[in-house]
This record gives sequence, C-alpha cells and structure tokens, in this order.
Amino acid sequence: MSQFDYHTAFSRNIGWITQEEQDLLRTKRVAIAGLGGVGGSHLLTLTRLGIGAFHVADLDVFELPNFNRQAGAYLSTIGQPKTDVLVRMAKDINPELDIKVFDQGVDAGNVDAFLDGVDAYVDGLDYFAVDARRLVFAKCAEFAIPATTAAPLGMGAAVLNFLPGNMSFEEYFRLEGHDEMEQLIRFLVGLSPAMLQRGYLMVREAVDLAAHRGPSTPMACEICAGMAGAEVLKVLLGRGEVLAAPWGRQFDGYRGRMVRTWRVGGNRNPIQLLAVRVAKYMLKSR
Repeated sequence: MSQFDYHTAFSRNIGWITQEEQDLLRTKRVAIAGLGGVGGSHLLTLTRLGIGAFHVADLDVFELPNFNRQAGAYLSTIGQPKTDVLVRMAKDINPELDIKVFDQGVDAGNVDAFLDGVDAYVDGLDYFAVDARRLVFAKCAEFAIPATTAAPLGMGAAVLNFLPGNMSFEEYFRLEGHDEMEQLIRFLVGLSPAMLQRGYLMVREAVDLAAHRGPSTPMACEICAGMAGAEVLKVLLGRGEVLAAPWGRQFDGYRGRMVRTWRVGGNRNPIQLLAVRVAKYMLKSR
C-alpha cells in the first residue's frame, strides 16, 4: 500500500479550490451530531474535501433497516456502533484525521465540549431528535458557530443555514411551548416551505410521526451531503453566497426543481402558520 500524502490524496479538489484554500481546509474542525442517514455521508464527503478535524456524536448501532440509505450500513457492520464504523471509514480516506468521538450522543452535559473549538456545525441528527437538535443549535448561536441543517425529503434535500448575527434556529422554527407532534410538524414545514416532495408520496401511511417513522431514499441522503458540503466549504473559506435563514434552498431530484425559499418571521409567517394547520389536518384525516 502506498504511503498516504495529503496533497496527493486531495489534489483533484484543486481547480474548484486553490492550493491555499485546500491547506486552509486542512486546519478546520467541523462538528457533526448524528452519523445515520445524512450524518455519515456528511462525514465522508467533508473528509474527501480535505477537512482535517471533526467532532462526531452518535449513540446508535447499525441495523438492517438502515441499509437503504446509511453510509456504513453493511451486513458486516450490523450491531456495531455507528461512530466506530464511520470513524474507521473516514480514517481509511485520511489516516491523519483528528477525530474526537462522543459515543453517547450529544446532550446538555457534553454539548459545550462537543462544540469546543469547532469552525462549523453540520446537523445529522435523526428527524425525531427534537430536544437534542434544539440544544445544539441554541449552543451554536451562543458560541457564534455557523450551523447548517440539510434535511432528506423525498428524493431531494432542503438546506438552511443559521449564521452568527442572523435569525436563530428557535426564532425560525418557533418550537418553544408546543408538544412533540406540533414541534415535528413545525420542523417539517419550516425545513420545506415549498414542499416539492409532497406530490409524489405514494404511500401516505408510511408517514407516522407519532410512531417516529417515515420513508427515506438513498438519493436524498447523498444530495444532502452534497448541498451541505458546498455550504460548509463557503463558510470555511469565506467566499460564495451563503444564504442565512429565513432564506433557504430545496432541490428535488425526482421533479428536477430547485427553489430558493424565503419566509419572513420563519414559522410565525402567516403562510407557514397556514401550512402547519394544513399538515395537522392531513395527518389527522389519514
């Protein structure tokens, strides 16, 4: 096996980025909470981009239902911790990586350490991990850490950036004071104001928020990683347009459409409030 060389391994990035920018990415540290459907793909994509250090958090093991979408999900890894598998895969790409692992997930007791010294945060938490997601984004706002969430929706993805000095996660989604079901609906509607994915959902019963279950596709997870990776690159290099919430983007591969969304006031916007009511009605009327 040939000896690893950072500059050779990531030389094909040069052109879209400069050598000086590649060297800068090597010094950057990114935090990723959740290494499941999107988080594992985020880690591998950013590793191939040449990011030099990560903080990663997950408390789950791989299971058979993960096979349709999750990087690291194989027969040979069933029952293994996702952190162990994904860190092994990332270090097989770049053995020089500096990775700090939080194998009990992220919570109030370790969130400060999880975000300590990081240059950007990428959300890979399970859709239903509402409390953990609110906690991490609140701390990112407190510590002035740029934070990106990329949600797999149908056969595409929606991306939102929460940047220092701009609208916060809570200001956008307005989850405080609502029960879990309402928070899940508000999160979905806030992520996807355009709802490009809604028109081709074939089995409505597959969406069961109360049971914490919903359909997924591998295409959506990979599109998430690509879109989030581009946002992180722009944030870390300080070039290119980075839209901050209440602006967002959604791309749908099935429909072949990209839209730029804008909801003044986030979920306080009258259009969003109507969308929340419609979503609640549709879920109750199934």
